[in-house]
Amino acid sequence: MSLSVVILAAGKGTRMHSSLPKVLHPIADKPMVSHVIDAARHLKAENIYVVYGFGGDVLKAEIDGDDLTFVEQKEQLGTGHAVDMASPHLKDDEDVLVLYGDVPLTKVSTLEELIEVKPENGMSLLTVKLSNPTGYGRIVRENNTVVGIVEQKDADEEQLKITECNTGILLSNGQDLKRWLGNLSNNNAQGEYYLTDIIAACHSEGKVIATAHPETEIEVEGANNRVQLAALERAYQLRKAEALMIAGASLRDPNRIDIRGKMMVGQEVQIDINCIFEGEVVLAHGVKVGANCILKDCSVGENTEIKPNTIIEGAVIGDDCSVGPFARIRPDSVMNENSHVGNFVEMKKTTLGSGSKSGHLTYLGDTTVGKNVNIGAGTITCNYDGANKSHTTIDDNAFIGSNSSLVAPVFVSSGATVAAGSVITKEIEKEQLAVARAKQRNVSGWKRPTKK
Repeated sequence: MSLSVVILAAGKGTRMHSSLPKVLHPIADKPMVSHVIDAARHLKAENIYVVYGFGGDVLKAEIDGDDLTFVEQKEQLGTGHAVDMASPHLKDDEDVLVLYGDVPLTKVSTLEELIEVKPENGMSLLTVKLSNPTGYGRIVRENNTVVGIVEQKDADEEQLKITECNTGILLSNGQDLKRWLGNLSNNNAQGEYYLTDIIAACHSEGKVIATAHPETEIEVEGANNRVQLAALERAYQLRKAEALMIAGASLRDPNRIDIRGKMMVGQEVQIDINCIFEGEVVLAHGVKVGANCILKDCSVGENTEIKPNTIIEGAVIGDDCSVGPFARIRPDSVMNENSHVGNFVEMKKTTLGSGSKSGHLTYLGDTTVGKNVNIGAGTITCNYDGANKSHTTIDDNAFIGSNSSLVAPVFVSSGATVAAGSVITKEIEKEQLAVARAKQRNVSGWKRPTKK
């Protein structure tokens, strides 16, 4: 049977104290509702309906997708009313899964179980046992059979003792769901149309209500304020950290790592504290990442060491390289095998050849460096003239002395040497030594300025 998903995302989130719709607040740099949408996509939902209210234009701009249908809830009249806004789109002969845009950590495997347990003649409900159920709707059972849900404010003394709670996540046949939603009443303490009332309606028709349960409470927890948002962030990061360790990485402290995208690791990878991984990052076998590094949309080859406080973005780092500490490798840069950059070296749109090294205090922009080249401290490739970028080529086995400036476009041939302190503006041929310094003058009797 086909599946449609309805995601409730209309809440303003007043306790966030933000102009941003609640569901757009991020977990791992991605809106909470986007995590929920990703889960729906993993389930191969035929249709995904996002019910919005406050900040609808912002919401639609942020999570635009060809597979999404946005449905407006103009008045906030409860969860039942919110789902009912999608009713005109729902088919009688499909299953409908209801999810929540501010509950981002529900596992796909949990939702798959919910789908699997749904009876042909009935519905399935995700419930959770809580040590502190305060604020949650309680699952009412008779002879171990679910007969309804009672909200906290409508529960009597005995019902408040129940620890099995409603998560709000449920799966129903479309025809049944639309009928039950159409018959909802707002005769309750809040004056709202509760989605939970369809459970009693299902039971009254003699239909079966099956239940599934998440592995942990955090899967069904939402975020109503920034404290809860931070708790979800840490839970998400710990989940990611555990997956890395299972895949073969050693983390110095699993509580001090941030993964904001997709990450693949080989065996014997070592990651120190306070590292951030964004976009798509691949770390091959034996990679070591020092403390306080930021890696974004990059790949790192086998047995390479990324030393502390290094930033790598949009780059490819080869095998057996050494990067940092305090290096910055910017987009479209490539470090070939056994190359090295040290502290306070920056590369942008630069290829560093095999065995080449730049140890300290250097900027290489729009540059191609050949094999076995040594670049001395303080070297700059001057690639920008104020309007255009130009390229520098340094061929194999060249030696660039410290504090040199290579004014692009310029070509340094193989085996050439640039004397320290030189400003190079024209091609250097093979094996030549280029010296481009002003003549030194020593002035006798010169008086050093004094403070006025």
